[in-house]
Amino acid sequence: MTFWILISLMALLVAAFLLLALLRGRPQLEPAAASDLRVYREQLQGVDRDLARGVIAEADASRIRTEISRRILAADAQIQSDSKGKTQARAVNIGVSLVLVAGVIGGALSLYQSLGAPGYGDLPLSLRLERSKDLRANRLDQSTAEARMPAAPVPELPEDYANLVKQLRQTVAERPDDLQGHVLLAQHEANVGNPKGAYEAKARVITLLGPKATSQDFSEFGEMMIVAAGGYVSAEAEQALARALEIDPNNGPARFYWGRMLSQIDRPDLAFRLWSQTLQQGPAGAPWIAAIRAQIEELAHRAGVEYELPPETPHQTAPDVGPSRDDIEAAGEMTDSERQEMIQGMVNRLSDRLATEGGTPPEWARLIGALAVLGNTEQATAIYGEAQSVFANSPEALNIVQQAAKQAGVAP
Repeated sequence: MTFWILISLMALLVAAFLLLALLRGRPQLEPAAASDLRVYREQLQGVDRDLARGVIAEADASRIRTEISRRILAADAQIQSDSKGKTQARAVNIGVSLVLVAGVIGGALSLYQSLGAPGYGDLPLSLRLERSKDLRANRLDQSTAEARMPAAPVPELPEDYANLVKQLRQTVAERPDDLQGHVLLAQHEANVGNPKGAYEAKARVITLLGPKATSQDFSEFGEMMIVAAGGYVSAEAEQALARALEIDPNNGPARFYWGRMLSQIDRPDLAFRLWSQTLQQGPAGAPWIAAIRAQIEELAHRAGVEYELPPETPHQTAPDVGPSRDDIEAAGEMTDSERQEMIQGMVNRLSDRLATEGGTPPEWARLIGALAVLGNTEQATAIYGEAQSVFANSPEALNIVQQAAKQAGVAP
């Protein structure tokens, strides 16, 4: 309301100055015909005086009176014409003034309709920051956020894989302190579209790890909760992300979801700053980089920033979920046939995709580790050689692959 009052007063003040200037015009001066009229009347009186003194004859006096009367009539007609012209000019000035007033007020309203936000109250920066703090302090908890979600359809799974997951759930339920079992369960619950079961298993993993829990553990825990809540970053998910970033400020997934949280509490300015930095850091092809690229332009618009999305770099493709070294070791609790069926299928899918589409350094490292655990050292060595060629121009990516190869025993 204050904004509207100020804008209205400013528009009216400008219009008043324009109206006053037009109506006032030049100072009112006596027309020349009025001065002539006074002279002619004095001359007419002078003729009568001269006739009374006998200075002029009656015939001359009559002739002079006729001439002076003619001049008086002409001067009076000129005065009437000038007065009519001024009246018309004043009417024109009033009309122009009204048009200008309507133009100033109408233009202001039109400009506000296109650039402003009609219907919204004043939103100064201090009030916006206060609202953001309230939104953050009063975030929904995880259970409430999940309750708002519609029931998810049950995915159709191959019968053998569905039985494998079912058996894994039973095994973990019987072994509540089996760390590797819970690690494997968390991943497979996520794979089958059960994010709640995934984050519950991941929570148990973090509890069992205690102080050894990594930034990745907390980041995955937060991500699973966010997926279960349909993309909403709950208070519990925020705590998990905060812990992940506390351990590793450069954790890419945690930075992505932290930016989403900032956007949800109406701080697109902070979210854009975080995402743009994360996008520059890479690495190219990481899933969070692809997600940022898909949303950062809209976020920049909300933040009031002119932003041009940089060109895509090679190998920016969405990765498959491949097996980790811990996953494969945990599979040792299963029968030989179950273990081989699960591991070999996951390894083959990841290997085929990396060979045809490429992938991120962590994916190559994961494949090398998986092959080493399976005893396929020759293939692991070949994959390591191929990865060295792929990432020859990226020392940071090459270092990730080399560390995995050393742990797998295929690199010095």
